[in-house]
Amino acid sequence: MRKFLSVAVAMLASSQAVADDDLMKAAKQIFTPIPSVLPAVKNNAVTHDKIELGKMLFFDPRLSASEIISCNTCHNVGTGGVDAGPTSVGHGWQKGPRRAPTVYNAVFNVAQFWDGRAADLKAQAKGPVQASVEMNATPDHVIKTLTSMPDYVAMFKKAFPNESSPVTFDNFAKAIEAFETTLITPAAPFDQYLEGDANALSAQQKAGLKLFMDKGCASCHNGINIGGQDYFPFGVIEKPGSDVLPSGDKGRFAVTKTASDEYVFRAAPLRNVALRAPYFHSGQVWSLKQAVGVMGEVQLGAKLTDKEENDIVAFLISLTGQLPRIEYPILPTRTDATPPPSLGK
Repeated sequence: MRKFLSVAVAMLASSQAVADDDLMKAAKQIFTPIPSVLPAVKNNAVTHDKIELGKMLFFDPRLSASEIISCNTCHNVGTGGVDAGPTSVGHGWQKGPRRAPTVYNAVFNVAQFWDGRAADLKAQAKGPVQASVEMNATPDHVIKTLTSMPDYVAMFKKAFPNESSPVTFDNFAKAIEAFETTLITPAAPFDQYLEGDANALSAQQKAGLKLFMDKGCASCHNGINIGGQDYFPFGVIEKPGSDVLPSGDKGRFAVTKTASDEYVFRAAPLRNVALRAPYFHSGQVWSLKQAVGVMGEVQLGAKLTDKEENDIVAFLISLTGQLPRIEYPILPTRTDATPPPSLGK
């Protein structure tokens, strides 16, 4: 009897090992680990000087009209690359229409913003600073502010050494893009798993990964950023309620003016998703488990069980990577020539 039990246990272990191996092979065909090296970006050589300048600009609120809102205000690197509320609060306490996307790993997205209206991080950097509901500034205000501070002028000259007049709005955007390429989060347990460490995920996380692939979640959320690579309708099977899917926000339709793009959004990248509630472009769902349940029903037509939701959430937690340690910069001192803040509209 003892020998029979030993053989049975060995067979069971062998069968589980085969299943684990098959799961890892399937995952490697769909997902890609985040590399430990900084990614390259198009038409913008990423240098140390450019990164340091971009970091300053990212944290400097004086680039906004009120001089109290910086890039970090809405994309807080200490809280998962997002802010605290459902939608961001901008100039004059105005509320933005959508949840702020995370700045972490944004360099891997096919395009920026929920509707993909910015082709890359350079284009994205120019948007919020000019939006009246966000920083409410202008390119002219940005340039006047930067050129009023000798330290900034010197930093631009170092970052863009081959240009006679380097303090430009384009270079402002390039510097921020260079800094944002450093905001990657490698070495998540799931990355380690994709790189061959079968023990990097728990049994529950592996069960969640299998469900994530088998149920169809991975058809939209795949690649290096577990999403962010394409656009899909929100509500494939049935539309969520107006609290989750506001009828006035038609998504990518505002960019393409194509009827088939109504309520189409870029698939949310799921890296570090456990760090950045609330969820969806409307920011109306505070529980990750609830978000998983909503997606199952409206995107896949599947009513997930309590165990299935918990298993998928466990897998999503394995997507939390190692966030870079960022020291808050000491910003250049303003001068008499620096434009004063404007709190009006």
